[in-house]
Amino acid sequence: MLKFLSKVKIEFNALDPRVASCMEFLAQCNARKAKESNPACQVLVKRRTDDFPPQITVTFVNGVEEAFDATSTPAQSIRTMILEKGQLLETEQMFREAGEKWPVIIPEEELHEFAPGTKPGVCVFLQIPHLAWVVKSGQGISLAVDAKEGRREEAVICMFSVLVLLATWETLDDHKLCRSKNST
Repeated sequence: MLKFLSKVKIEFNALDPRVASCMEFLAQCNARKAKESNPACQVLVKRRTDDFPPQITVTFVNGVEEAFDATSTPAQSIRTMILEKGQLLETEQMFREAGEKWPVIIPEEELHEFAPGTKPGVCVFLQIPHLAWVVKSGQGISLAVDAKEGRREEAVICMFSVLVLLATWETLDDHKLCRSKNST
């Protein structure tokens, strides 16, 4: 989680009964695995004596800062949001390093075109751990990632790898990993 952040600021009054989220988030930040992921990330704790509500402010590595009301937002929700935005940052960085524009804009007319090498009426079912999806010619791709947080990145990488393969195949029928059926 900390690998996507440059700074974490946790503010709370220790006597406030609403500090649970702050304490849990602080414990997650102080975990060995989190610290090892980004030793340069500053974790600041500000103990307040006033009635200011508990607050968690994170600064992402790209400089974007986001503050959370820790009285109404569970620590796990904050962690999940950080991981999701972090993965988006990694994807953006990969595109920029490859010299591609970000965000990627696909023209509307291309969304309805057949992929090169596919045949109308072909439906392919791919079996990949933690990733359920169906490719239907002319209808696009339907995806569902069913993985625990630690496995989502693995499933998404696998999905992109298979998409690259799909784009390069002459015909889907000839590949051993796929079972093709004529759609009815």
